[in-house]
Amino acid sequence: MQYAILCYNDENAVASWTKEEDDACMARLAKVQGDMAAKGKMGPVARLLPTTAATTLRKSATGTMVIDGPFAETKEQFLGFYVVEADTLDEAIAFAKDLAVANPGIGAYELRPVSLFFPHTIAAGSGAT
Repeated sequence: MQYAILCYNDENAVASWTKEEDDACMARLAKVQGDMAAKGKMGPVARLLPTTAATTLRKSATGTMVIDGPFAETKEQFLGFYVVEADTLDEAIAFAKDLAVANPGIGAYELRPVSLFFPHTIAAGSGAT
């Protein structure tokens, strides 16, 4: 089963890290990721840019509206995600616990099973990406 592990933290706290603190955190996280990759179970990893760079498309019964930012009233922001292959939920939780140890501060890791969805197959050579 694939799991998406969604990472939440205080964006302002993370942004206040020095380059050395950020590099040290990334090195610790790379070690955790490397252990999972060595088992052939590491999928995509993404670190999102700040919420100030976000754009939201809101939809309603009357149409859509594009606005700046994700206007959620939260103390923690969605900062990135991992996709891992785990034989059990316990294995995915163990990986998330290792991430939590490697990543300073408070925050949360939300684990969700992934169901792949391919609504159609893109024809070869169609130029679509």
